[in-house]
Amino acid sequence: MSTPDEKTCRSCGRRIEWRKKWESNWDEVAYCSDACRRRKVTALDRQLEERIRELLAARAATSTICPSDVARSIAPDDEAAWRDLMEPVRRAARRLVAAGEVDITQGGSVVDPSTAKGPIRIRRRRAGGGR
Repeated sequence: MSTPDEKTCRSCGRRIEWRKKWESNWDEVAYCSDACRRRKVTALDRQLEERIRELLAARAATSTICPSDVARSIAPDDEAAWRDLMEPVRRAARRLVAAGEVDITQGGSVVDPSTAKGPIRIRRRRAGGGR
């Protein structure tokens, strides 16, 4: 069997790496791990996706936002709370990349959201796929 089409995890937005054990049910695989299957996508996750869209819409078409901009807009007066939102914001951004709405960049260049480490920026997807 050839390697099947690439998939993105519904929860974290990372690329799902194909495994031999999934050969018979690849079409049903939706999560990259048991942790993501348990986490699923919550109302907060959808709120974070919408906040990313709103913050990008309020800026110039070529502007970017930091995940902390999103987190701070949700919990502006509670540093511990917005810091706890940082990974959920990154997951939301990866899901929006998979949906074709945004790009994740580092140093001004589009990066693979499944492997990006360190500080990232989020921008609207540009015409032509953004890369």
